[in-house]
Amino acid sequence: MLHSHNRPVERGKVYLVGAGPGDPELITVRGLTLLRQAEVVVYDRLVHPALLAEVPATAERIYVGKTPGRHVLPQEAIQELLIDRARRNRIVVRLKGGDPFVFGRGGEEARALAQAGIPFEVVPGVTSAIAVPAYAGIPVTQRGMAGSFAVVTGHRCDLEALALDWSALARIDTLVLLMGLRRLPELVRTLQAHGRAPDTPVAVISNGTTAAQQCVLGTLADIAERAAHLSTPATVVVGEVTRLADDLAWFHPEPTPSPFSLHPETQPSEP
Repeated sequence: MLHSHNRPVERGKVYLVGAGPGDPELITVRGLTLLRQAEVVVYDRLVHPALLAEVPATAERIYVGKTPGRHVLPQEAIQELLIDRARRNRIVVRLKGGDPFVFGRGGEEARALAQAGIPFEVVPGVTSAIAVPAYAGIPVTQRGMAGSFAVVTGHRCDLEALALDWSALARIDTLVLLMGLRRLPELVRTLQAHGRAPDTPVAVISNGTTAAQQCVLGTLADIAERAAHLSTPATVVVGEVTRLADDLAWFHPEPTPSPFSLHPETQPSEP
């Protein structure tokens, strides 16, 4: 039996918890322990409802999900919310999809907490950058095929701010693009312009690790057209390892509606 006797759950502390890539069973033991003791849960759009069912009925649940162009709360307001609830001596869980520190803005929240003098703990989550390809039968590394991989954001604001070295990225064996579905035509053109061959195999996986998972295979030359019907969230994998998808496919979801829907937009309440 797993014990966490040396890691107590503390009041007045914020726990930045990764919920994993979609399948609720992929949350960590520590993450589930914290959810079951939480007094406040601040959660994102892609958090599976089954995880919220683990939260005590008496806990305050605050939805702060974001969709493209529409945020329930600005990032700064989310950070102030976490600080406020911790100062009220609550057990606060900030539940984020995937891993908090992989394009989850967890670093921004941790910095805000540190600057405010609020104790916090980071509970890593299974990132979609690795788990979603795995559920599609795609290892991001493979002996003799891919000895390197990189994870890149497809979000416009991040790309413009970071000025990524696409010439270097185009030479990486396996490139995983997160949050890039809407900009896929531009991204594949950019890779080709920086030396990646048009016949490079590509996979796009929508709603990965869930019952609504779909995987479309193609090349840099045609994937934007092939994957145009897919919905977010989606993970794009560029590289030879995507050729393994047919042989290694092990996850066969039943065709059901996507479990990802907007939760009721719960505004912060005054307990």
